[in-house]
Amino acid sequence: MTQQIKQINILDMMKLYGEDTCKTVLSTFMCPLNFDVEDFIRNKSIEFAKQRIAVTFLVFKENESSSALVGYYTLANKFVSIAGTHLSKTLQKRIAKFSQYDDTLDRFMVSMPLIAQLGRNFNPNLPLSIAGSDLLSMALQRVLDVEYLIGGKTVYIECNNQSKLFDFYSAAGFLAFDKRTKQGSIDESDVLVQMLKYFNH
Repeated sequence: MTQQIKQINILDMMKLYGEDTCKTVLSTFMCPLNFDVEDFIRNKSIEFAKQRIAVTFLVFKENESSSALVGYYTLANKFVSIAGTHLSKTLQKRIAKFSQYDDTLDRFMVSMPLIAQLGRNFNPNLPLSIAGSDLLSMALQRVLDVEYLIGGKTVYIECNNQSKLFDFYSAAGFLAFDKRTKQGSIDESDVLVQMLKYFNH
């Protein structure tokens, strides 16, 4: 049975079908392993896109008899500070082309795309599914498309401090450069690992 994957900007989704229909589709998304991923797509993604804070791309898989929202990814443009000591000499030279360097702090100040969210739909009623690696590949290709138009060779993510996630992003060429405590958390161990990917193109 032939399957097709389609991606749509959430802003286009609302233009084509209306905000109420879009919300209904988003309400089918479930991610019991990460409530933040589920909460964002259901309750925040529309407003974030309207305000251009971050734009979500919905990923649908279709065949002759079914169509389902199987995942999504969200992109934003963020300013990040990277300690020079956390990068190899080679990567420092590469990052320097796209950043401002603070001699006093020994930090590179860089504006670059952030893959702010990446999530698979684990709704048990879905007739179709997608691999997380495929979602990440789509997000990275979207970043490459943007950087082809405006310049840049980097992208970063922030993931929960879990070995499985770290290994997932490491396999895709991301390198850890720092950690930060989650916003609003009072637990210093509740951290996000910041990881950077440099595109060799």
